[in-house]
Amino acid sequence: MSKPRSLDLPARTRAYRLRTARQEFAVLDSRPEGRALGTVLLVPGYTGSKEDFLALLDPLADAGYRAVAVDGRGQFESPGPRRTSAYTPRQLGGDVLAQVAALGDGPVHLVGHSFGGFVARSAARLDPSAFRSLTLLSSGPGRVGPDQRTKIRLLRAALPVLPPSWVWAATVWLDGRDPAYVSDPPEIVEFLQRRWFSTQPAQLIATGRQLRVEPDRTEGLARLPLPLHVAYGEGEMVWTVGELAHMARSVGARHTVISGAEHSPNVSHPAELASALSTFWSTTPPRP
Repeated sequence: MSKPRSLDLPARTRAYRLRTARQEFAVLDSRPEGRALGTVLLVPGYTGSKEDFLALLDPLADAGYRAVAVDGRGQFESPGPRRTSAYTPRQLGGDVLAQVAALGDGPVHLVGHSFGGFVARSAARLDPSAFRSLTLLSSGPGRVGPDQRTKIRLLRAALPVLPPSWVWAATVWLDGRDPAYVSDPPEIVEFLQRRWFSTQPAQLIATGRQLRVEPDRTEGLARLPLPLHVAYGEGEMVWTVGELAHMARSVGARHTVISGAEHSPNVSHPAELASALSTFWSTTPPRP
């Protein structure tokens, strides 16, 4: 799971519920001094939340951008239905379009991390005119690798039948293979538990299935009438760096590899990622 290193809210960031035509969504909204060069909508990944972008908000504001990180429906502090049919790509993509409309800033730069990239590209297919650009951050062309599929399959099987505390313990054990997990400070551990128990099981089941079975969407991405950006850490492990590089070449996207980063450059290397993003955005057409 993606883990923020700090939960401190940046001084220029406000937490609130964004009212949309579909429902309310919990957001973190960071604004620069003076007029913004544009607005960025940040979509988190599987088992993640808006807090995964906390470290990125100040660097983006420093670069002149309004940055809004959001909990999707059924994710942490945003409500969501208890039925899996509510979490289809079309439904989740439609939520993103509703969020853009509610922000009121015209076309926005869209960034989707991991599974959030699946959601972001679904939204872009539904209405590309809502966006100035699309960045897939540590997000591949189709289903995740075999190790990740096994973990998600186990989680999907356990969620409907085991007590949530047992499923949480199993998830911690799987992530505990990463030595960094045992050194998480108590406030981060408490946050991860709270986020886990607040997320709708139906959301985890439905989105987990999509991660396991998603076909290669490279051809569809190439047809999008948007500037595209593929960014990931050099140590990416959910998808192979080879398939991510191939996707970037195939769709003619800007291609960024963050040195020293793994699956979450937004957490580990926010300054480097913000620089890469702002450089990419500076090449995109201005808002109409």
